[in-house]
Amino acid sequence: MKAINIFLIPIRAMRVRYVPLLLIYFAYGASVFTAIARDFWVKKELTLSAEGLLALGVWLTVPWTIKMLFGQLVDSVSIFGSNRKVYVYIGAFFISVSTLLLIGIVGNHQWVASYTKESVYIFASVIGVVGFVMQDVVADTMTTEVVDDTQSDENIKKELATIQVLSRLSLGLAIFIMGWLGGELAHIYSYETVFKISLFVPILSIIGVSVVKLNPVPTTPLNKQIFFGGVLFAIFVIVIGYNDVPYSQEIVFAVSLGVVLYMIRILIEDLDADTIRHIKMAMIVIFVYRAMPSVGPALQWWEIDKLGFDEAFFAKLSLIGGGIALAGMWFSAKFIVDRSIGKVLIFLTIVGTLLSFPILAMYYDIHKMLGIDARTIALVDTALESPFDYIAGVLMLTLVAIYAPEGKKGTWFALMASLMNIALSASGLLSKYLNKIFVLTREIKKDGVVVTPANYDDLGILLWIVIGVGFVLPILTIWKFNPDPREKEKDER
Repeated sequence: MKAINIFLIPIRAMRVRYVPLLLIYFAYGASVFTAIARDFWVKKELTLSAEGLLALGVWLTVPWTIKMLFGQLVDSVSIFGSNRKVYVYIGAFFISVSTLLLIGIVGNHQWVASYTKESVYIFASVIGVVGFVMQDVVADTMTTEVVDDTQSDENIKKELATIQVLSRLSLGLAIFIMGWLGGELAHIYSYETVFKISLFVPILSIIGVSVVKLNPVPTTPLNKQIFFGGVLFAIFVIVIGYNDVPYSQEIVFAVSLGVVLYMIRILIEDLDADTIRHIKMAMIVIFVYRAMPSVGPALQWWEIDKLGFDEAFFAKLSLIGGGIALAGMWFSAKFIVDRSIGKVLIFLTIVGTLLSFPILAMYYDIHKMLGIDARTIALVDTALESPFDYIAGVLMLTLVAIYAPEGKKGTWFALMASLMNIALSASGLLSKYLNKIFVLTREIKKDGVVVTPANYDDLGILLWIVIGVGFVLPILTIWKFNPDPREKEKDER
């Protein structure tokens, strides 16, 4: 009976007024439809190294770090009488342009033939990210505006937390279905066909935002410090990146972190001291948790080259991973809402570390010694690992929604999300440096001649370092900066 009650929690929490908003999150999750096709195409067609792809990943987080610009637009600037829906439409346009460009280079169409595939791929990736950033800012803001605002403050806080869980469930459902479907189609049809089909993604977000009903919220005056500071920061990033300044990514990371922290300080200065402390401590522990390095694309290259994983198998991994993540989020809804941030992140860190060892064991061929097929281990490991990445995101979204100041919600969500995406930039930079030290390469052919041989000799030591750092640093940070004062007092006794 208890299990049934836990299962029914998200169902009982669902309201018809949430559905259009959740469709926008579903569209965001559905963007993984092309993920497997894209990864295989990049490996086969582009000459970007593992370090180069990681560097590109760092640049692609930049639009997420300047979300305060979009947040200010959503809070203060109306276009055609709208300061919500119109920005989702604009985002859908950018996503469509990005997809069309990818169709052009994947299908070798003449209208993009005068440009290199690498340059078009990078530009299309940036345009697509900008579109999703715009839609994400609006969707996050609207999560606070579909609640029943006639109930008590306590019930509003619970409903806000519930909507964050439901939004992640919608996202997870899309990843579960579309990640698998896209991978299966990539194994059957051409990569170009998969990208053409993916044009349904912006249509979903347009449908959702067109029918959503929100509590009326007046526009607020533009915060000139935040808006023009964000504009100057965006110009700074473009100038630094365009002129290929040495250590440009590191400079952008340091400046963006300072800018966002300063802007957050402006927004929270009117809150009481205990609330400010709680927010700061929570930001620190979640930032460090998200900033941990990864192995990078070479791990997937190794799985393709050495373990023989193909598009269809990656589709199965996506299906299992998405499905288990969805179930994990579903059954952990109450756990996420009721537990302290410190406790949840310690649990996620320990479990995530344990679940890293099967891949490490496969690198050393332990699965062969035990007579276990590599695909079986990958399937089981993916099934066990999948729910945990989503939970950390829900913790931050819940915290943000509860403390969102009236009339500044778009900017508040954008700034906090920017901070968390700066953490991902830190992760990308750490991963890039590790890949500079431990150089891993896939086989690259030019005109049928191997110009770069495959080399995965240092993958084992890189896995060890990533696993060790990813365990030690978050645990130490949570112990030092536990955001729950009661838990902190217990730890000190």
